[in-house]
Amino acid sequence: MTFSSHPRDLRAELETLTTEAFRPELAEIDRLPTLEIAKLMNGEDATVPAAVAARLPEIAAAIDAIAERMARGGRLVYAGAGTAGRLGVLDASECPPTFNTDPSRVVGLIAGGPGAMVTSVEGAEDSRELAAGDLDALGLTDRDTVVGVSASGRTPYAVGAVEHARGAGALTVALSCNADSPLAAAADHGIEIVVGPELLTGSTRLKAGTAQKLVLNMLSTITMIRLGKTFGNLMVDVRASNDKLRARSHRIVALATGAGDEEIERALAAADGEVKNAILTVLGGVDGPAAARLLAESDGRLRTALEKAAGHRPGRGRARS
Repeated sequence: MTFSSHPRDLRAELETLTTEAFRPELAEIDRLPTLEIAKLMNGEDATVPAAVAARLPEIAAAIDAIAERMARGGRLVYAGAGTAGRLGVLDASECPPTFNTDPSRVVGLIAGGPGAMVTSVEGAEDSRELAAGDLDALGLTDRDTVVGVSASGRTPYAVGAVEHARGAGALTVALSCNADSPLAAAADHGIEIVVGPELLTGSTRLKAGTAQKLVLNMLSTITMIRLGKTFGNLMVDVRASNDKLRARSHRIVALATGAGDEEIERALAAADGEVKNAILTVLGGVDGPAAARLLAESDGRLRTALEKAAGHRPGRGRARS
């Protein structure tokens, strides 16, 4: 499918999109009691996970490709407009506190810039050139991944971002909610989560937005798991930047090691508050500097560092299954 900027052609094109379809059975939804509307909306939302499940193989393939590039120092960049862009920025902004990533490693680009997070920037989503400029400002390389996010799968900013990134040799992923979209056609990995027409005609912040959020959660979270940013299901790279996260850090060390409070506090102090290092000092029977060295030699992967510690100091530490 191609897309046009001519208003009449664009209207005709939108009428072909599943996400824009009108549902006559809901034409008098405004006359229903609030509880009935809530039940309808909840029922609609309940269909989204199944639509995501149908595309898990494509999602997994994209994650493996993203992780391979990020393991070589690449970045994960989301690019979208409106709701799709905001969801990308949200996912990117949550990676530093969750996985202790540098803010430059996972980046969210929204058409129109940061101000578009709260205020619509007219015309920004229609510019492929704007997307190219935003990516050029990042100094894109062939180790990076660009994920174009667009419910319609035709937003020029998202399509332009993917096309420009692919031309630069970066890995490209498309996330849309319509089948056979231009966005998916432009990308190395196309993920099309077809959730069907919205409760409110064309309001893709609803089911489409929920689907995009679920997939973005997977892309970032599972990529970080593949990169060794977790230990089992524990966030061992969490950044303890406030009282709540400091308490969580203590609890994570406790869950990983089974150690008592005093031993955990000593380990965290020896590791300058770094959870992963503290766990290694307890389970690996090493001091703070040795833990830092072993993790550096293991590319930050705690399981690998524990294996090395066990090899250096047989019989020391408590093994965690």
